[in-house]
Amino acid sequence: MRKYLQTNVHKLETDLKKPTIALVIPAYNEAANLRPFLDLVNQTTENLSDYYWEYIFVDDGSSDNTWELIEDLALADPRVKGVSLSRNFGKETALTAGLELAGDVDALIFIDADLQHPPHVIADLVAQWEGGYQIVATQRETIQYSMTRKLGARLFYFMLNRFSDLKVQPKATDFRLLDRGALKVLKTFEERTRFFRGLIDWMGFKKTFVTFSSPDRANGESTFKLGALVRMAINSFTTFSLLPLRVTGWLGLTVVSLSLAVLFYMIITQFFFAQVFTPLAYFVVFNTLLFGVMLSALGLMALYIGHIHTEVIRRPLYIVQDKVGFEEDE
Repeated sequence: MRKYLQTNVHKLETDLKKPTIALVIPAYNEAANLRPFLDLVNQTTENLSDYYWEYIFVDDGSSDNTWELIEDLALADPRVKGVSLSRNFGKETALTAGLELAGDVDALIFIDADLQHPPHVIADLVAQWEGGYQIVATQRETIQYSMTRKLGARLFYFMLNRFSDLKVQPKATDFRLLDRGALKVLKTFEERTRFFRGLIDWMGFKKTFVTFSSPDRANGESTFKLGALVRMAINSFTTFSLLPLRVTGWLGLTVVSLSLAVLFYMIITQFFFAQVFTPLAYFVVFNTLLFGVMLSALGLMALYIGHIHTEVIRRPLYIVQDKVGFEEDE
């Protein structure tokens, strides 16, 4: 027994001298997928023995036994760490929690637990990183989505790339590797309303893409519903683009110009031609139009003011309820 423990301690000390790569795995009601996911990850990392691997699972307020399984995995494997958030804060926040708890690692890989990010692609990410790239992102070749979601995604990427300073690759995913330099910069960001992919793409750095075919979800149903996707799209667009405010300004100028033109027309017809429309008719139509413009402007301004409010109140981005596998000071 003593010899066994000495052997394992020696192996751990040897592993800790290697460069460290951590995986951040957000999980929300993924109890059925955790063990198959970890088995496939281990099959890949066993062939990447030049690195010491850590697996950081972030339970984002699951209502099933996801956290209990993470605790079991951490007890069985010292490379597994887990953090349980006090409620469901959303995937973007769960990724941030994993990022901040990862510590001083040489590279970090963000990957989903539902097996739609194939673990075997990790080897390709590491190979590109070894080739000198600081960020290695992934892009889906195929995935089974509804027509509505596909059209919505295309519209989202078109609008974001066309009307903001951010350029996001269509079909890109959160499955990506960041090296130490990129991680150091990403950790300095303090936004409360986050589009994680957008923040990483905004940073720049030397980047490349790896493509993969996304398999069907292994177990359970996707917890990322249409409402969450719409909220993410709105937050992303208003975070990285000022187009809605500019459109409101252009619309206001257009309405003012048309109103002046109509007023000039009314004056000319009043004095030189037979009056066709009464002033009251013009007043009602354009008063209604101006009222609509004002409501639209207020609605758009409310989105941006909401973001300002979120940033100013400075609530914690997330609350950690429990941790496992971390040192006391982590």
